[in-house]
Order: sequence, then C-alpha cells, then structure tokens
Amino acid sequence: MPFSKSPFTTGVKGGPRGYGEVVPRDSSPARVRDPERAEKILTAAETLFATRGFHEVSLADIGREAGIVGSGVYRHFDGKVAVLSAVLDRSLSALLERAEAILRDDERPPEETLDALIGTQVDYCLDDRFAVRLYRTEVTALPEETVRRLRRLQRRYISDWVGVLVEIRPELEDVRARALVQAAIGAIHSSVYFRSGLGREAYSRMLTEVAWQVLRSPLR
Repeated sequence: MPFSKSPFTTGVKGGPRGYGEVVPRDSSPARVRDPERAEKILTAAETLFATRGFHEVSLADIGREAGIVGSGVYRHFDGKVAVLSAVLDRSLSALLERAEAILRDDERPPEETLDALIGTQVDYCLDDRFAVRLYRTEVTALPEETVRRLRRLQRRYISDWVGVLVEIRPELEDVRARALVQAAIGAIHSSVYFRSGLGREAYSRMLTEVAWQVLRSPLR
C-alpha cells in the first residue's frame, strides 16, 4: 500500500519534529520527494527494526538498506522515531481499511463477515509479520501521544469485530465479546513468532479454525 501521511504519523516531513540520532542533513538543493523512495525507506526500516531491534538500527543503516544515503531519509522523515511511527501507521491503517471494506458489504451475512475479518487478520500476520512484531515490542519507543493514537486505532479495529460477533451471538455481554475477540486475534498473532513448517494454505486454515473455536467458546 503506498505510504501516505495520516493523523497517526508523527515526524513525517511537514509534521511535528521526531526524535532519533542526528545524521548530517543533505545540503543539496531541495527536490520533489519520491513516494516510492519513502516506501523503500519504510520497508527497509520495518525489516531492520524487527530483526535487529529499534535501538540497534541507525538512519545510516536504513538508508543503506533502502539504497540511499542515511541523510536522504530526512527528505521524507524527521528522524528514526518518525520512521517507526510511519511503519506502524502504514500497517495498522491498511489493516483497518481492509476490515472496514468488508463491513461496508451490507449484503454479507454476519458469519461470512466475521470469517472475512478472520481471514484478513490471518493474511496480515502471515504477510506483514515484521510490522506485527514491531507493534508488540517497539511501540514504547514512540512519543506518548503517538502511542495513544495507535491504541485508539487498535480499539476501533477490535470494535469492528465485536459488532459482528454480537450479531452472531447476541447473548454475549460486551465485555465477554471483547475478551473473545482479543483472544482470537492473540491466537492468530502468535504465528509471527515462529515458523510452523506448514504450507501457507494449511497454516492459514489452521489459524482460521483456531480463531473460530475461540469465538465460539461457550458461556460458563
């Protein structure tokens, strides 16, 4: 998904100043910013942050991985924390957009809607495992206001699931429905921490079945 500035992104050029180590700025004349280069920076940073840890990666490392000089990152972002914020924002925003596209289909029965949401979550974890891992391990490196905004985005996504689940299981109280949704998503998220050895299709089916088992858990 092409990168675009959003209210959840801190320190993208034109926004509030980010944090991070100082890299000498490129003194060459200003150029039109290339959105494809911004995408390369985010993809490179996502991989490096997830595999080496946020604090072990420099802007020079990110630039080198993206095929540019480290100071070139400043043409798109105000610092390393701004890059991390944009990586997480890109990932979570794309997930939420896919979920809301599913919910806009009013003709789809609730069981099919929830199955589609589960499938979207499974694909997200299998295809974007580095971003999922970063959100769980490095979000505390961000400014508090950015963390709060990302948490609100996450709660909005959870609420989308809850709304569909209570259509299927109207006997559930809100607190119980939210707990089940969190548990189902957590089960899917566990896939980002190990390699199952299963093929993509088989693993996807297994994760989908596990999520459904959680969501169908009987009241005690």
